[in-house]
Amino acid sequence: MLSFLYFLIFLTPLCISSGFWWLICSLLFFISFIYFFSFPYFFCWGGLGYVFGCDLISYGLVLLSLWICVLMILASESVFRVGYFSGFFTFVVIALTIMLYCTFSSISLLSFYIFFESSLIPTLFLILGWGYQPERVQAGIYLLFYTLLASLPLLVGILFVYNSLGSLCLFLLRGGDSLFGGLFYICMVFAFLVSMPMFMVHLWLPSAHVEAPVAGSMILAGVLLKLGGYGLLRVFPVLFSFGFKFGIVWVALSLVGGLFVSLFCMRQTDLKSLIAYSSVAHMSMVIGGIMTLNYWGVCSSFALMVAHGLCSSGLFCLSNISYERFGSRSLLVNSGLINLMPSMAMWWFLLSACNMAAPPSLNLLGEIGLLSSLVSWSWCLMFVLIFLSFFSAAYTLYMYSYSQHGFIYSGVYSCSLGYVREFLLLFLHWFPLNLIILSVDVTVFWV
Repeated sequence: MLSFLYFLIFLTPLCISSGFWWLICSLLFFISFIYFFSFPYFFCWGGLGYVFGCDLISYGLVLLSLWICVLMILASESVFRVGYFSGFFTFVVIALTIMLYCTFSSISLLSFYIFFESSLIPTLFLILGWGYQPERVQAGIYLLFYTLLASLPLLVGILFVYNSLGSLCLFLLRGGDSLFGGLFYICMVFAFLVSMPMFMVHLWLPSAHVEAPVAGSMILAGVLLKLGGYGLLRVFPVLFSFGFKFGIVWVALSLVGGLFVSLFCMRQTDLKSLIAYSSVAHMSMVIGGIMTLNYWGVCSSFALMVAHGLCSSGLFCLSNISYERFGSRSLLVNSGLINLMPSMAMWWFLLSACNMAAPPSLNLLGEIGLLSSLVSWSWCLMFVLIFLSFFSAAYTLYMYSYSQHGFIYSGVYSCSLGYVREFLLLFLHWFPLNLIILSVDVTVFWV
């Protein structure tokens, strides 16, 4: 595990010159493929050291982090073209990659917490340094305070676990339910629910997405939301009895909240805001699946987290491609794009289809598994899930039809149809998303 970490650390000297961004991209692709072939075949912890280790869920999310981070650099070509602190930008992206790698590979709960919080700092730099509007400062403060204030009780809970069980090693945290109370359960779970985010503590996410540059939006939607789900999966072995007792509260709150957020999506005119709210709706199903604590719920949550990471990141890339041409994120301006960029309309359709879980995308596998797990947990949830699935398709079709069809905005006279770099970027989002469903055993049978 340390060999990959050293590889990432020794990429940082290349950030001195802005002309090396293509070399950094190539090396990150190289390490992604090398890591891909270090697959832990035995469905248990491997590559163990004193600090780092890897099981199947760590492997999947580390691979997702490496993949999204290299695509971030590929999507941010405008930063390198203009030369707007491009060397520091590359350094921030690599630092974020290192933080995420350490977060998902930590075998200690305390080191996981430290890296989990540290990953916010490069994200904050991305929003404050390369965001578009002056409101990015407010968005950064929202992000920081929501996550930090919720995480302080988590630190207290982690120290209490160490005091009670004598260990913070993730694969030794079993049992001990009788030692803890309901307040401890809230402290351990709430920080991850804010990070996912759950409805009612989700207000930091749309503002952060809207103000962030394309790289910030990609990493926020692609990986940082998955930190919460990963944390829940890691702490629940200690909290089983409380999970069964209080699970119904979180399941009801997240699913009804996801339904409300889906209705918000139908009223959005800002393209990035619509995609951000759709992330909240999708992650509400992930929260519901994890909180059921049954086999299908937990496995399908992991599948949907990986699928959503690739799909929403690709949609943010598409919205940025339109924004670079028209200078606006409004659906009123970004209309009739099929007439201006016909070749890009195919990618809008493919990624929109993945967003509403059309076959053969990995989203389909995740959502079918989550639907079956939630309905088997309580058949009453069927009515909420019917509307949640319907509105998920409705707002995706609304986004696609409004952006691609209709009249062209009269202020637009000409624009580039698309560069090879952009088509490659979109292909590298879409291809893994539809290929992973061929290896269902990896995404489902890891518990």
